[in-house]
Amino acid sequence: MWDKIKDFASEFFVTGDPLIYGADVSIGLTLIAVVAALTYFKKWTWLWKDWLTTVDHKKIGIMYVIASLLMLFRGGVDALLMRTQLAVPNMEFLAPEHYNQIFTTHGVIMILFMAMPLMFGLFNLVIPLQIGARDVAFPFLNSLSFWLFFFGAMLFNVSFVIGGSPDAGWLAYPPLSELSHSPGVGQDFYIWGIQISGIGSLMTGINFIVTILKMRAPGMKLMKMPMFTWSVLSSCLTIILAFPILTITLALLFIDRYLGAHFFTLDMGGNPMMYINLIWMWGHPEVYIVILPAFGIFSEVVATFSKKRLFGYKSMVFALMAISVTSFFTWAHHFFTMGSGANVNAFFAISTMIIAIPTGVKVFNWLFTMYRGKLSFPTPMLWMIGFIPCFVVGGMTGVLLSVAPADFQFHNSYFLIAHFHQVLIGGVAFGYFAGLYYWWPKVFGFKLNEKIGKWAFWFWNIGFYVCFMPQYVLGLMGMTRRVSSYGWDKGWYELNLTSTIGGFLMGIGFLFQVWQILHSIKFMERDTTGDPWDGRTLEWSIPSPAPMYNFATLPRADDKDAWWEEKQRIAQGHAPKPQPKIEPIHMPKNSGIPFIMSACFFVAGFGFVFDWLWMAIPGLIGVVACMLAHSFNYKTDYYIPVDEIKRTEAAARRVI
Repeated sequence: MWDKIKDFASEFFVTGDPLIYGADVSIGLTLIAVVAALTYFKKWTWLWKDWLTTVDHKKIGIMYVIASLLMLFRGGVDALLMRTQLAVPNMEFLAPEHYNQIFTTHGVIMILFMAMPLMFGLFNLVIPLQIGARDVAFPFLNSLSFWLFFFGAMLFNVSFVIGGSPDAGWLAYPPLSELSHSPGVGQDFYIWGIQISGIGSLMTGINFIVTILKMRAPGMKLMKMPMFTWSVLSSCLTIILAFPILTITLALLFIDRYLGAHFFTLDMGGNPMMYINLIWMWGHPEVYIVILPAFGIFSEVVATFSKKRLFGYKSMVFALMAISVTSFFTWAHHFFTMGSGANVNAFFAISTMIIAIPTGVKVFNWLFTMYRGKLSFPTPMLWMIGFIPCFVVGGMTGVLLSVAPADFQFHNSYFLIAHFHQVLIGGVAFGYFAGLYYWWPKVFGFKLNEKIGKWAFWFWNIGFYVCFMPQYVLGLMGMTRRVSSYGWDKGWYELNLTSTIGGFLMGIGFLFQVWQILHSIKFMERDTTGDPWDGRTLEWSIPSPAPMYNFATLPRADDKDAWWEEKQRIAQGHAPKPQPKIEPIHMPKNSGIPFIMSACFFVAGFGFVFDWLWMAIPGLIGVVACMLAHSFNYKTDYYIPVDEIKRTEAAARRVI
């Protein structure tokens, strides 16, 4: 009996690596500390009522941001482990199989569990406020989307210490991801973690499309929407077209592994290239899904801190929508070397070059917005300025990669790694950092410390260039990606060591950001105006942080920059616009069903990973039971009385 338990434990838990044991201890101590703190301060009820069951878009946005920052830490540690392994030739810091697991989990976590939730967090925090709405269109679905993401991410991350991480690359190409080459459970953790969180992403896309199209403030026509709202709409349209492809592709891979099918194997008429086509039909639009909202953030930031209306509003809208559509016609440039033929390669080379045009248009729009503006440079604007040269270089190298003959040299090399990170860090991460700094006082009611923020900015930027510029040269020298070690004879040592130093500088920048948040919480610089940046859009017209109901009375938005125009009218001596009479506000009730339903998805996914039908089937039954329970729940809303609204508004205005 004891021997059977030991055999099971040795297969169930990951053993044999000191780094894993360290992670086990860290996870255990963290869980004990959290449980002890909640018990000591008697916060279990508060946690359940105020957070785990909330349908308030602002609280859901905060939870998305917290989760994404945790995933940034996890993915960043993976990156530093890889860079440590590559710093010196013949390094034995990571075993090759462990290195394979780390670069696989790094890619998945950074794209799907860091960038996506940070993006969704900003959607939730900003969009209803920016369009003058009191919530999203489907609050229950919004809560379910978050918890599906969270439990999907947890299912993927638990593979680090239970069962073993996937090691077939972040896109899991067959045959490496098939049962013949990945017989362990790591690849199944990959499939089910992404599937569960992907359902939540698709729901979020639907939710925000409906919210933007149907819940805008009176007077806010489509061509008067803020640019961030336009960027979210274009991103969500791309989500609902792209993510079903990912869902079906991973479902087919699971059927291959679980039921012995042959969709993506050469046996029985299957074809691995079909998987690569499908995964990139999702994968390349996914790059634009995460960067389009960053373009919207930069548009808001540059207009605010230039004290000017955004230059070329209509061209910006056209560029965003053009990118959303064109992103579906470029996927084959990821495998020019696969023998598709000259005609196919030429089509996708041209389409990739074409998509650079609307992308470049926006850079000129931002530069012309700054031209002759009254510029100021707080931290959000610094991230904007840092983005422009970084993204220009990333775009230029992207055009180089779009040239099919040249790609035969660049493909699978560190040139590609450098380009990808140039766009994803310099575009996506810098954009979302700018957004976090910009909207932080609106969300939490206090500004982040500017001095520490500027230290973080410079460490991130200097570290970025030190890390990734050498990788372009390494790629041209022949260093391929997914290499865990190299010899002294290659001549790559100095550049790899330099790149590793840059990676650690970015890590220091992240630590400065953590210090900045903690310092600002303790010595907070309160926002006593509701409009600390002298903003232009509706979110700055209400107190900070926003009340539960956002707007006591729904605002009118007859201009592109509605709040800015109203401030200008008042400054010219005109009376403020008359406000309608306060009426009871209809609000959704909290619900624990999304949390419980997502936990059931986790149980079902965990069961399928280990082929434990005794766990998977009850998990699926729990999902169906939650659906039925919600279907027969008719008490889903309530009204906030006028007296309570007036008291809340009076208290908020006194603070301001």
